[in-house]
Amino acid sequence: GCVIRGETAHFDYVCKTVTDGVTYLNTHMDTPVVFCVLTDDHVQQSLDRSGGKLGNKGVEAGVVAVRMAELNKNK
Repeated sequence: GCVIRGETAHFDYVCKTVTDGVTYLNTHMDTPVVFCVLTDDHVQQSLDRSGGKLGNKGVEAGVVAVRMAELNKNK
């Protein structure tokens, strides 16, 4: 996902809530959950991080999720 900072505090609320939710899931459940929410200041940052000059953070998170699932399966 992606949250782009705007003129209100919604950015902070959404980012904090998502972070808290992922933390909760990882500390209370057996299935690992990967945090991959782009928290950008403007659209160009989002484009750069979702397949642009900084790579694709979504693909990177997907690879991590598969690796974590494999580790969890081998427990």
